[in-house]
Amino acid sequence: MFKDVSSCNTYNYGDALYWDARYVEEGGSFDWYQRYSSLRPFVRNYIPTSSRVLMVGCGNAVMSEDMVADGYEDIMNVDISSVAIDMMKRKYEHIPQLKYMQMDVRDMSVFPDESFEGVIDKGFLNLEGSIC
Repeated sequence: MFKDVSSCNTYNYGDALYWDARYVEEGGSFDWYQRYSSLRPFVRNYIPTSSRVLMVGCGNAVMSEDMVADGYEDIMNVDISSVAIDMMKRKYEHIPQLKYMQMDVRDMSVFPDESFEGVIDKGFLNLEGSIC
């Protein structure tokens, strides 16, 4: 009934320094859980391509790029890591549909209510950070 967590690795996923170091060390891109091609039927069913979309905890994933290729017009990507945001801003500076902002999404006061018609979170809510 109770899970033995003594052998679990714990990470501070809510700490920007953890993510900054990870993005510097690993480089490349990484999509948590699934790529857009697998999620496309669900995303397209609930979020029209004309919607302003918020991608929470975007990291260095290519999901937003794939969404733009699929017709999405306005995606605001946010992440706590300044390293990831700087990297993605440079990578996608030629794609005006993609915007990037470094922020802690536990404080969204920078955006007025109803700023987005759709919000996508593929892995952000795992802030506890236990992996067994």
